[in-house]
Amino acid sequence: MNSAKRESAKIAFIGTHGVGKTTLCYGLAAKLKSKDVVLEVVHEVARRCPLPINEATSVAAQSWILHTQIAEELVAAARHPVVVCDRSALDNYVYLLLSQGAQPDLDRLVDSWMQTYELLIFVPVVGAPSADGVRALDPAFQLAVQERLRAELRSRNLRAIELAVERRECWLDDCADLVWQRIQPPQLSLL
Repeated sequence: MNSAKRESAKIAFIGTHGVGKTTLCYGLAAKLKSKDVVLEVVHEVARRCPLPINEATSVAAQSWILHTQIAEELVAAARHPVVVCDRSALDNYVYLLLSQGAQPDLDRLVDSWMQTYELLIFVPVVGAPSADGVRALDPAFQLAVQERLRAELRSRNLRAIELAVERRECWLDDCADLVWQRIQPPQLSLL
């Protein structure tokens, strides 16, 4: 990930299910669009997976999710200078790691693809997941995903900016500031 200022970038909200990634994703997109930033949102693909997910996920399900996510990110980046992702390849892959263990071919794909994100924003657990008809409701599973994601970030030497639980009411503004610092056009000196 590169921290140089640029007018293009790919940002991913990462974390376990039920923490507010989707809300932040849409909120950030709205704030950036109000500053005339041309962008596309890559929606969470696990919701559309035709195979079992959550605790019952499989190699086939997670392969579908990973490849669909990557394909949608490729299309979005080809069409728009800024891409905001509701998840990354790694936090999707963590569900498979918990269910089936490491898969060497997918592991290499995830490692390679994680280098394409300009910024990872880690959204922590602040409460139990609410029923949405798709994601698991077990708070222990939610926390297990979060802790495995943290461990994977460390072991893969990936940097993510973790939002502070005590600043939850400021998360959207904090994210907008972080992203704007990276994508704002350079200012021309008038003097």
